[in-house]
Formats: sequence, C-alpha cells, structure tokens
Amino acid sequence: MQKSNVDIRSLQIGFGGLKVLENLNLNVEASEFLVLLGPSGCGKSTLLNAIAGLIDVRGGEIHIGGRDVTWAEPKDRGIAMVFQSYALYPRMSVRRNMSFGLSVAGTPRDEIERRVGEAARMLQLNSLLDRRPSELSGGQRQRVAIGRALVRHAGVYLFDEPLSNLDAQLRAELRVEIKRLHARLGATMIYVTHDQIEALTLADRIAVMQGGVIQQLDTPKKIYREPVNRFVASFVGSPAMNFIPGRIARDGETGFIAGANRLGLNGYAFRGLPTDAPAVLGIRPEHIELTASDDPSAVSARVEMVEPMGADTLIWCRLADNTAFSFRHDADAQVCVGDTLNVRFPAEALSLFDEISGQRL
Repeated sequence: MQKSNVDIRSLQIGFGGLKVLENLNLNVEASEFLVLLGPSGCGKSTLLNAIAGLIDVRGGEIHIGGRDVTWAEPKDRGIAMVFQSYALYPRMSVRRNMSFGLSVAGTPRDEIERRVGEAARMLQLNSLLDRRPSELSGGQRQRVAIGRALVRHAGVYLFDEPLSNLDAQLRAELRVEIKRLHARLGATMIYVTHDQIEALTLADRIAVMQGGVIQQLDTPKKIYREPVNRFVASFVGSPAMNFIPGRIARDGETGFIAGANRLGLNGYAFRGLPTDAPAVLGIRPEHIELTASDDPSAVSARVEMVEPMGADTLIWCRLADNTAFSFRHDADAQVCVGDTLNVRFPAEALSLFDEISGQRL
C-alpha cells in the first residue's frame, strides 16, 4: 500500500473578507497518524477539506507524496476520506457500497473482490456484506464507511470527525479499531476531532488549533505535560488544568504567591524567571496531593463539591482567597462538602504562564 507524506506551505484560505487560515505550514510524515484538534470554528475541518481538494485555496501550496496537488481534482490526489456522516448508498449492499468507487474507476472485478474481502476481514464485516445500511447499527455503518476508504489503497487517509455521531461506548470501540488499523497498515492518516481523548489515544502527533493557527504541534505526551500556552493547557485534559493567578517571588527561595499562600518553585523549569512578576500557575488535578497539616508546603482548602467518577473521585476546593481548583483522589475518599483539607502542589508538576500573553514561562 502506498504511503505518502503531506507538505503544506504557507496555506491561505478565506471566505469573503474572513480569513480562516493564514500562512499555515504543516508537514505530515509518511505513515504518521496526525490529529488536528481544536474547538468548533478553529479551522481544522477547513484544513482537511483543503488537503482533500474540496475547497479552493487563496495562496500557498499542498504537496502529497512529493506532488504539487494544490489545484488537482480530489480524485487525482491519492487520498481517501471518511466523513462524519456515513454517506452510504441506502439501496446498495455493504459489498456494493465498498466496491462502487472501484467499479466506477474501472478496477478489474477480481481485484475489487480481493480488496473488499481484505477490508471486510480487517473491519469484521464479512458476515454483513450482503446487508443494506438500514440493517446495520451506527458502529457497523461507520465501519463500512472506513472500509469504503480502505479499498482505494490511497496514499493518505483523511478522517473528518468520524466518531462524533456515535454513543460513548461505540466511540471507544471504534477508536480502538482505528488505532489497530493504523498499526496494521502503517498508512498516513490525518484525523480531525474536537475530542481530546480521541486525540491523545490515537495520535503520533497532535496539532492543536485555535483561530486558524496551529498553537502547538507535538506528541500527545509533550502537549499534555508541557503545553505552550493556556489555551492548549485548558483544552487538552479532562478535567482541565487548574489555573491559579498570583505572582513570582524570589526572597531567598523562589516561590509563587497566591493570596496568602506561598508555593515553592525550586524545580529546574522555573529558573531565570523575573522577580515579583504577575503570572498564572497551572497544575493538573491528578498532580495535587493530600498532605499533613505540618507539611511546610501544605495549603489549606475548603471542599465545595465531591464528584464520584467511578475509578476515582474529583474534589472541588477553594482557597482562602476564593481561588477554586479541583483534584483527583481515590474512589474510596472519605471527603465531605465543608471539610478543610491540606494539599500540596509538587513543584515538578507545575506550569507557569504569562498573565497577559498566556504563553508558557
């Protein structure tokens, strides 16, 4: 199976006077699974549609497999696409839905049968080949849509939020199927989603987008642990990262002052920061720890809400200066609303952001 890279250079897309993408650059390696992640309206689907040739560009170039395809027809780009809507032909069987594009392209019948059989085995559709879409569940229909793309043996596979119409259990099941499929085929895949769980579990790299700009392009681990700005920090992670406003102090020991609380910042990542500068401290809920009252790093907080999550418990608290935060505790936590807890914020788990720009310090 052909595996192509995708190289996007200074891409510009707009509608009327609205600029959607401006001088966007992105390189997707052959065999890579790249996820375009961001909220509605950030430009991720527009970018995917531009790669597919479904919308015109105002400037820049799109190269697939080393070929300039900026103005090529979709059928000539060596791509296959899976849409949010299944878009299956209701009167055709599963077999016919999967083979129709190949038939139109004049592919020999024996080759069509081989490709359809191969895709059906991969997606566990063998027993469903003679059914019609109305006789299938939502998950089965989406498998057929994926199979229809697979039989094309494309250089690049494009997925536009393919799981968003499914319930939570089906999304989880198909997410695993897609990950297995990529591992088996080693194909180049570009996947659009607003679901950060999908992005973190599927991607080799994630491009987090906002306002038509790629805010951060990196591995899931790097984006989760070292977000480049507050937007990325808040968008990636569930529940979101806690943000605590305050200022940096350096009077013998580097610290962060939040109201009446002082948090130590002696980790390597915080060296060289300006003294007495306003900043925002970020920490993820799973990194906050309960501690004893005589711990010098302890911070006192009042419990406002307790959310049992099954595997663990999410506890919402408020500091004396009224700053709210949440942290994870084990499922058997004996904590009630109104309790006062002592917690610590480990320096190695903290992030600091500029108060105005939101950029990571």
